[in-house]
Amino acid sequence: MKFNKYSIRSVIAIVCMVVVAGACRVTKTEAEEATLKSAFEGKFYIGTALNTGQITGSDVASIQVVKEHFNAIVAENCMKSGMIQPRQGQFNFELADQFVAFGEQHHMFINGHTLIWHSQAPRWFFTDSLGNQVSREVLVQRMKDHIYTVVGRYKGRVHTWDVVNEAILDDGSWRKSKFYEIIGEDFVKLAFQFAHEADPAAKLMYNDYSMSLPGKRKGVVAMVRKLQEQGVQIDGIGMQGHLGLDFPTTEEFEKSLLAFAGLGVKVSITELDISVLPSPWGNVGADVSASFEYQQKMNPYTKGLPDSVSTAFNERYLSFFNLFVKHQDKIERVTLWGVSDAQSWKNDWPVRGRTDYPLLFDRENKPKAVVNAIMKAA
Repeated sequence: MKFNKYSIRSVIAIVCMVVVAGACRVTKTEAEEATLKSAFEGKFYIGTALNTGQITGSDVASIQVVKEHFNAIVAENCMKSGMIQPRQGQFNFELADQFVAFGEQHHMFINGHTLIWHSQAPRWFFTDSLGNQVSREVLVQRMKDHIYTVVGRYKGRVHTWDVVNEAILDDGSWRKSKFYEIIGEDFVKLAFQFAHEADPAAKLMYNDYSMSLPGKRKGVVAMVRKLQEQGVQIDGIGMQGHLGLDFPTTEEFEKSLLAFAGLGVKVSITELDISVLPSPWGNVGADVSASFEYQQKMNPYTKGLPDSVSTAFNERYLSFFNLFVKHQDKIERVTLWGVSDAQSWKNDWPVRGRTDYPLLFDRENKPKAVVNAIMKAA
């Protein structure tokens, strides 16, 4: 067979196209595999909290990160009682509906946060039309109506619910919230019962911060064990992971993880972020009522992180993910509290107007160096 210069060029072109196409396939496969959710597949869900811009789709850049790296989502604010029922009997499900629809569209594990929480409950929950504190019976009915309505709306669609949030203090005693003052300890049991009745298939969780503290560990274990003895369904415990560079130790965190798993429930790391900023006021956990005046010395990294701090940050994140991998059989989900540094609540808490770097993606939605190390650890 005789080849002319055109047929030779054609053969060369075809061979080049095949080679290049093959290279593209390999590159694409590698890129697809290099995500957090693929790295932890078969171990536990890897999730993030979504804010309003992400739920509505207006924050296109961070939504791309969510779809690429995460397979679980939690609502940062739109499902809290003060947001979803600001006035008695008047529910606003617009954002919550979009949040659930987003999770379903992208086949994600959906967590509802949170049904009963003292901090962002609407004022009307605890008072009558004259401003007087309501009776136990009235508050129990209001809890039931709220939980039945919210959980019932998403029955079979929301996989897990943070039923009660932050009922135990750091020393292990009960928080003297309005729920506790009016109803007593039973408000937790009743909340779980109502949630189970509204959706028997949903997994039900208790969620709290500073869970590595020995006092809180003991208090939460005692509370959950009592619920179990009373026949109340509780499927999981959420350990809020609001961490600093030097507190808590991984050893104390592990002790709590093992203690909670020892109750026969799954553990989730529910609100993971690591602040690099100084906190001279000691450990304030994640009590949103805490607030301090701005001081320049408390905001030292407005132009970026020094190498030494970046290194400490990377090592800190990696040490905790190594711990999670070690106990993957006990963990259902690890959820970051936000997508990128730009959107983190830590920029404004406990001091407004600071520049913090607590998440795995920077202010331009690019993965930090530690992300690759975390994926390799998996």
